[in-house]
Amino acid sequence: MKVIKHIFWTFYRIWFYILVGLPILILFPVLIISISKESWYPFFFKIARFWAKIILIGMGFRYRIEREQTPRKDKSYMFVANHTSMTDIMLMLASIKNPFVFVGKKELTKIPLFGFFYKRTCIVVDRSSPKSRQAVFLRAQRRLQSGLSICIFPEGGVPEEHINLDEFKNGAFRLAINHQIPIVPLTFADNKKRFPYIFFGGSPGRMRVKIHKFLSTENLTTDDTKPLNETTRNIILKQLQIFNK
Repeated sequence: MKVIKHIFWTFYRIWFYILVGLPILILFPVLIISISKESWYPFFFKIARFWAKIILIGMGFRYRIEREQTPRKDKSYMFVANHTSMTDIMLMLASIKNPFVFVGKKELTKIPLFGFFYKRTCIVVDRSSPKSRQAVFLRAQRRLQSGLSICIFPEGGVPEEHINLDEFKNGAFRLAINHQIPIVPLTFADNKKRFPYIFFGGSPGRMRVKIHKFLSTENLTTDDTKPLNETTRNIILKQLQIFNK
């Protein structure tokens, strides 16, 4: 029985990477055109959402989104969520219609095909470099000024398997305060179970998402960064505990 499970998980992983790569290959000419101008990013974002949904549906994931509040089309936001799986990127894209830009780690640029477009459309940060972290603020400012939103997984990476929710870094909250944009907390309940980072694990099934009420940054200063961080983390942690009951 264990051998059969391992065979299933091996093919399940291979199928995931096929679903990630094949649409990119098919749409490659269109994608290249869509990233040739920064002003065309919303068109690229629509294609990215379509790509994300293909992967989620193709993997047998039934995602369900509960909304306490819905983002407005004419506003920019800071989207933050817990980080447990490679599918977090796809589920975030499927959950949010407002065009946003990911702030993510440099290591993802090394993934074939995906990394090519990731590097050219996302704000890439080398966490070992203070200069790179500082550059994130300047690039985010330009994106926000063009009407886009930002998405950051504030744990700064995927925590170890036994950790339910790691401590949050301050970057997302400092950015949101500096630009006076609302924080939108999202809780992903099942991604670790559906497609964990450990190789032998995962299965088709439900993926629950909760989009919480927005947290205003109006009139906040950088002194409020840590309290805002803790408030956001507590919202997501409490929801994870509710989902896991």
